[in-house]
Amino acid sequence: MRIGVDSGGTFTDFVVLHDDGRLESFKLRSSSASPASVILEGIQRIAAKRADVVHGSTVATNALLERKGAKTAFITTAGFEDLLAIGRQNRPELYNLTPTPPRPLIPRQLCFGAEERMLFDGSIQKPLTAPGIAKLKKQLASSGAESVAICLLHSYQNDAHERQLLDALSSFGYICASCDISPEFREFERASTTAINAYVGPLMDRYLGELERGCRHKLSVMQSNGGLLTALEARRHAVRTILSGPAGGVTAAVEIARLAGFPRALTFDMGGTSTDVALAGKEARLSTEARVDGFPVRVPMLDIHTAGAGGGSIAYVDVGRSLRVGPQSAGAMPGPACYGAGELPTVTDAHVVLGRIAADQLVGGHLRIDTARAERALGRLGEALGLNAIEAAEAVVRIANSNMERAIRALSVERGADPRDYPLVAFGGCGGLHACEMANELGIRTVIVPGLAGALSALGMLLADRVRDYSTGALGASDLEARFRRLERQARKDMRGAALERFADIRYAGQSYELTVPWVSDVPTDAFHKEHHRVYGYSDPKRATQIVTVRVRATLAVERPDLKTPANATRRGAGFTTRRVLTGGRWRKVLTGSRDAIGRKPLRGPAIIIDYGSTTLVPPDWTARVDRAGSLIIAHH
Repeated sequence: MRIGVDSGGTFTDFVVLHDDGRLESFKLRSSSASPASVILEGIQRIAAKRADVVHGSTVATNALLERKGAKTAFITTAGFEDLLAIGRQNRPELYNLTPTPPRPLIPRQLCFGAEERMLFDGSIQKPLTAPGIAKLKKQLASSGAESVAICLLHSYQNDAHERQLLDALSSFGYICASCDISPEFREFERASTTAINAYVGPLMDRYLGELERGCRHKLSVMQSNGGLLTALEARRHAVRTILSGPAGGVTAAVEIARLAGFPRALTFDMGGTSTDVALAGKEARLSTEARVDGFPVRVPMLDIHTAGAGGGSIAYVDVGRSLRVGPQSAGAMPGPACYGAGELPTVTDAHVVLGRIAADQLVGGHLRIDTARAERALGRLGEALGLNAIEAAEAVVRIANSNMERAIRALSVERGADPRDYPLVAFGGCGGLHACEMANELGIRTVIVPGLAGALSALGMLLADRVRDYSTGALGASDLEARFRRLERQARKDMRGAALERFADIRYAGQSYELTVPWVSDVPTDAFHKEHHRVYGYSDPKRATQIVTVRVRATLAVERPDLKTPANATRRGAGFTTRRVLTGGRWRKVLTGSRDAIGRKPLRGPAIIIDYGSTTLVPPDWTARVDRAGSLIIAHH
């Protein structure tokens, strides 16, 4: 048995692959105070004697966003102690002459200098000495730091000094070095990534330890690049789990689109706290230049754009008397007002007021909805704007749609991709309620809502292979083959039997950015010129190129669930009822039922399709059918 677990802000999702190939899914309310206890409760409910548990964790993400990580010390080359504070000096607010500088994760008093110096070519100018190490030990002992991040100048060319410090300081709790976390060119990005790993690592270490003691099953963790890590690897490389949950959703969405006959997809994951969008061809796109809460993270991650708009996003009136939605969220507790504990209006409450979510609809009826409470919350919001509750609810949904459309445009139009060329794969608890309305605005003609839309991230964890990425700096190096082979030896040692792929980060001479392309030993730059033309609209094959970083990806395939289910033969209309819903600008009698009630003939909107963990709105002028994989294929007509 294999179990996929996605710990979200509002619900924790479980997808179980039984020995006979059956898929089972259920949800439990999340707990921000003790996320592990909810996961252990769900695993206990499954009552498996032996299972592989694959977990998408938000522990590292939340610790970083909420600044609740460990007290961390930072060691760098003497004279560069201000590295994290200085950063790149880029201006995120171009016209603000007095911007507030970002607060670094590690305060200046916890940044220490090692008396050593490595040159750009890896040669040692100043060796690391025993008295210098003794001085660092004394400083660390008096600092009270729980973890230590080491990032020395030019260690990507020669890691001898970092290895020396790792051995000498091994008694100081959680310790990591850039030569293991991100051994790549650019000292600030390398230092930021290593510092984040040390900052969130102790929390991840304790959390996974609690899970392993409680569930006693084999535990793997979804990482940000769409592959799996063992629990031990995740403890050491916690920074690789920053986008753990969203990566699972993208992995599954790409597979669902492929089964529906679409070779590429625009994925749209609207959960309780945020919305994540991604653009994918045969595989989801990777990036090594991600930023999380303003901090560079220099490890391979799926190229996912996040917007602070989810089902639990709070609607409010700002100081300029304008209606805003998000990024603040009601979370699992108190949750939207309609859940019975909160008072603030959210996107979910707006759908309740508009008739799109009924009292007994969510989580198979196990979560009762307080309709009157939602109406009161939207009524109070409307009073501040001179609107009634229904008008306020319409406005909340429109603004939430606008926020999410902006995220989709940022990932597609602003990068040279036309969203009209892609189907929109919508999932998450609220994704199906917004997908068709947003598709109308973006000119997208097809929307796909997977069968397990409410728990697709958990399903994606059962579809992911075990993956590990290795890299090393190569700027100016002549021994590229030797560097590839060194990475491959390490990959074979870590993952016996894995398939290995080579990549390289290449740029034109004089550029300050690179593109990652597959490595072809005879003409490695041909792929680079093609990729440069695709991304930027031009290329210059006559111009000199530089290879900055070489990479190896190791992949071990895992047993995957078969998502090709037989087509549903239930006759059209069976099991449907009607409900008054505001859609298309007016109240209408709308067919309401499960996707099992849709037969072989397409169902014309308006309609509400209710699943265990999600709801889909099929507006007027749209038609829905169910494909052989159980996905809703909704087309504009």
